[in-house]
Amino acid sequence: MTGALVAGGGGLLVLGLPIYLVLGVTAALLLASTGAPMISVTQKIVDELNSQTLIAVPFFVVAATFMERGGVAKALIDAALTWVGRVRGGLGIVCVIACTIFAAMCGSSVATALAMGTILVPAMLREGYARPFAAGIVGSSGTLGILIPPSLAMVVYGVLSDESVPRLFLAGVIPGLIQAALISGWIVFYARRKGYRRSETPMARGDFLATNLRALPALSIPIIVLGGIYGGVATVTEAAALSAVAAILVSLVFYRSITIKGVIPLIALATRNAATIMIIIVTALIFGHWVTESGATAAIVDFARQQQLSPAAFLAFVTVLFFVLGMFLEVFSVLLIALPVLLPLLPEFGIDPIQFGVIVTINMELALLTPPVGLNLFVLSSITKAPMAEVIRGIVPFVVLIALLLLAVMVVPQLSLWLPTLVLG
Repeated sequence: MTGALVAGGGGLLVLGLPIYLVLGVTAALLLASTGAPMISVTQKIVDELNSQTLIAVPFFVVAATFMERGGVAKALIDAALTWVGRVRGGLGIVCVIACTIFAAMCGSSVATALAMGTILVPAMLREGYARPFAAGIVGSSGTLGILIPPSLAMVVYGVLSDESVPRLFLAGVIPGLIQAALISGWIVFYARRKGYRRSETPMARGDFLATNLRALPALSIPIIVLGGIYGGVATVTEAAALSAVAAILVSLVFYRSITIKGVIPLIALATRNAATIMIIIVTALIFGHWVTESGATAAIVDFARQQQLSPAAFLAFVTVLFFVLGMFLEVFSVLLIALPVLLPLLPEFGIDPIQFGVIVTINMELALLTPPVGLNLFVLSSITKAPMAEVIRGIVPFVVLIALLLLAVMVVPQLSLWLPTLVLG
C-alpha cells in the first residue's frame, strides 16, 4: 500500500502536476493509511511554520524582486566594467563579479541570472561573444545566487535541519568565491583562445569615480544584511526585512527605475512568488511528518548501516540522487522531498550538517543547469533567443567546473567549515 502510494506520487510528478499538490495528497493518504489523526498533522504544520527563520523567505523574495527590476543590476554592472572592462573577456568577468555581488543581496539564482542576463547577454553578443558561451557565463554565474549568502536555499535547509542559518551563510562564502574564480579563469582562457577583443577605450577619472559612486547605494544592501547578522544587531529575519526595505528605497530614491505606483504591483508579484515557496514547504512538512512517524527514517538508517557505506560512498550516492531529482524538479521541491530522509543519516556517517548544507546547495546549482527542468536554462533560452540545445552546449564547461568544486568541498570539509568556525566558534 505504502509503496503504491509513493510510486503513484512519483508518477503524478512525472505527469507534471504541481509539486505542492502531489506532496500534500500523497502525504495525507500515507498518514491516513497509518490511522494518524489529521488534527495532529495540522498541529505539526502550525508548529513548524511558527518559525522566525522561515519568515525571512518572503522578505528575501521581495528584496530580490525590487533589485531585479529597480536598476540595481545595471549600477553593479557599470561599476564592474570600470575595473575589468579592458581585460580580454572582460565582459564575462564583469558578469561574474556583478552576479557575486548581486547574489549577496537577493538569495535567488533565477533572479540573479535574469537581472544580469537581460543586460549583459546583448552586450556580450555585440562584442562578438559566441551565443552559447555568453549563455554559459550568465547561467553558471547566476547559480551563485544560492551559494553566496544570503541564500534562500540555505534558509530552507536551516529550517529543515534545525541548523544555524548564519553559520550556513558563512559556510557558502569560500566555495562561492572559489566558484567565481574558476568561472573567471575559464572565461579568460576561452577569450584568449578565441581571440576576443578587449575594450581599448580608457575611462576618464571623473567618469570612473562617478560610476562607482553610483553603485554605492546598491552595495549598501549586502552590508546591511550581512553586517546586521554578524554584527549581532539583527536576526536573519530582521536582516531580510531590512534588505527588502533597503531594496525598495534604493530603487525608488537612487535609481528611479520604478515609481511609487509601481511598488504595489511588484510587492504583489513578490508575495505570489513567496507564497508558492511557502505552500510547497507546508506540504513537504506533512510528508516529512509521515517519514518520521512511519519509521521509514529508522529503516533507512538500518539499511545504510548494513551496507557499511563509507562517508565518501554515501556522499557519492547523495550526489547522484540529487542530480537525478534535479533533472525533473525545481530546487525547493528537491530539498523538501529529499532532506527529511537524508538528514537523519548524517550522524551515522559522521558528516557535519553544515558541510552537508553546502554540498546540497552546490548540487542544487547543478540542478538549475541540467535539463529538462533546469530553471536557469529556460531563463537563458528566453534572454538569448537561442534553442535549448545551444544553451545546454554552452553551459557544459561551466557544469564541469561546478562539479569540480563540489568534489573539492566533499573531499576537503574545511573549505566550508573553516570560516563559520573562525567567526562563530
